[in-house]
Amino acid sequence: MSEILANSKPADPGDGLAALEARRSTAESFGIPLAVLAELTHRCPLQCPYCSNPVELDRAGSELSTEEWKKVLSELAEIGVLQIHFSGREKLSALADAGLCHVQISFQGNEPSVADRVAGLKQSHQKKLEAARWTREVDLPLTVNAVMHRQNLHQLSDIIQMAVDLDADRLEVANVQYYGWALKNRAALMPTLAQIEETSRIVEEAQTRLKGILAIDYVVPDYYALRPKKCMGGWGRQFFNISPAGKVLPCHAAESITGLQFESVRSNHSIAWIWQNSEAFNRYRGTAWMPEPCKSCEFREIDFGGCRCQAFALTGDAGNTDPACTLSPKYEEIFRQAECEAAADNNRFIYRNFAGGTLETGGGDGA
Repeated sequence: MSEILANSKPADPGDGLAALEARRSTAESFGIPLAVLAELTHRCPLQCPYCSNPVELDRAGSELSTEEWKKVLSELAEIGVLQIHFSGREKLSALADAGLCHVQISFQGNEPSVADRVAGLKQSHQKKLEAARWTREVDLPLTVNAVMHRQNLHQLSDIIQMAVDLDADRLEVANVQYYGWALKNRAALMPTLAQIEETSRIVEEAQTRLKGILAIDYVVPDYYALRPKKCMGGWGRQFFNISPAGKVLPCHAAESITGLQFESVRSNHSIAWIWQNSEAFNRYRGTAWMPEPCKSCEFREIDFGGCRCQAFALTGDAGNTDPACTLSPKYEEIFRQAECEAAADNNRFIYRNFAGGTLETGGGDGA
């Protein structure tokens, strides 16, 4: 199981920010961000029930124009950002010629009956296989992202072999994390503890057997972890997202935290100013904002408080201890909740779309 810890909650929303401002911007001690995710559009043809996009999707009319994105990229280059990740799909050959150095493709299963059902789109699995092969044909490194949950974990061994057959460099076995659409679908996605234990065994065996052939990363669900993950490398420390509408976010789910205001690249502020000085980025940055038990925890500068979005979703306060931490008073509650939902066998998905979700017809043919 995951070995990290949780930290969270300021006594007063202004206290942490005031402490940061008193010693100028905490961002100065963190330097430039390592990587930025540029979310080009929410208009994905897939309707995955675990999508990390917000439930309120950005519509086409609000999206940044090509010229605006070019300005954004120039600013990111000027401040020294090392990596830019694009979410979306474009012509691979053109991207390769433009300097793209890596492609990651998510798979919902290892064959169409499961994968297409999860994606809510017929023939999507076949098209992803084609895209993976095109990626290798233009000599770009390929990562297969296997998004795992109760209804496809039985295919994990075959998915690992699929990644080998596709000549992937890396496989990310990523159990669903419950934000956005995944939170709406938690009862249909949550695996049993027995499934997670078997998954861990399969991954460990494959990591040994395929060493030097396929690098395998593994992420367990927070609900079954012992310690919270170091979400985004720590709030406002290494990464940020830019939404299709131009909002600059500490993480992809940050808009779920009501009460925080996020600056836009369309504002009068530069991206560098937003990173260093905006209230949203400084709100949970560092450790000064933390309450007990996080404030005195030996892991406070290892996990930097865990996930603020998860704390908000499960407790109503983004400053509370992440319930994935054993020190949280909510820890046992979410563990039992996971067990109950996994055992209930509710397999019907609510598919992601601009209408706010569509309930799967039929009973749901999960494994």
